[in-house]
Amino acid sequence: MSFYTSLNGLKNAQTDLNVISHNIANAETVGFKRSRTEFADIVAGSAFTNPKQIQGIGATLTSITQNFAQGAVQQTGSALDLMVNGDGFFSTKSAITGDTFFTRNGAFSLDGNGMVQDGSDNVLQVFPTDAAGNVTGTTLVDCTVPATNTAGAEFAGLTVLENGNVTASYADGSNTVVGKIAVASFIAPTGLKQVGSSNWVSTGISGTATYGQPGNGQYGDILSGALERSNVDIAEELVGLITAQRDFQANAKAIDTATQISQTIINLRT
Repeated sequence: MSFYTSLNGLKNAQTDLNVISHNIANAETVGFKRSRTEFADIVAGSAFTNPKQIQGIGATLTSITQNFAQGAVQQTGSALDLMVNGDGFFSTKSAITGDTFFTRNGAFSLDGNGMVQDGSDNVLQVFPTDAAGNVTGTTLVDCTVPATNTAGAEFAGLTVLENGNVTASYADGSNTVVGKIAVASFIAPTGLKQVGSSNWVSTGISGTATYGQPGNGQYGDILSGALERSNVDIAEELVGLITAQRDFQANAKAIDTATQISQTIINLRT
């Protein structure tokens, strides 16, 4: 029994090491959120077992929980480097599959078609507005910047305000709001499923996304010219790494001891 208990402990320690290593590897990944492992003990007994004689048989992994605490602010000066200063998420849609993703990584740029995207063909989603910035609908649309305005003047630049208005400037000096950034919020963000590249998708655990305008209620403000760094604390992760390594070594030693005892018993019987 002790052999299998320690073997289970080895697997748990390995899982802990994997999670911590993943955190450390993404310490410089924009918008990354660290995770932690949570374990629970396992006991063996029945309704007729003396409660004073119930035996523990190891531990099991209960969850790998994400920590959505806000990371540090990194000033970049680029107009399309965006950050949600609060608890919300940017919403993007894949131009290839149409899938919706949620992210804290606001490193956006303009592509050749005038779409504001993240470099992986995922286009930033915004509320439709009129030229003055008044929201005209609740159905999200792709953030697209026309190459010329109604007067035929060429596109000159793009700015994003704290209230989420994406404003295009043109050569004739005019400004046109092309949309207002939609911020997504979830009742249980720890239930979001990681899909890589600092992207998440909603699940039955997280609930469906609720969209709102920046600065209202639980929806954070938009900071332009800044990115949210990973919330990984290297010092904390290194301490956890040492602890997990010690756990692994202790369980390995327990297995070795159990093996030696078993071999001794076999030798005595022969």
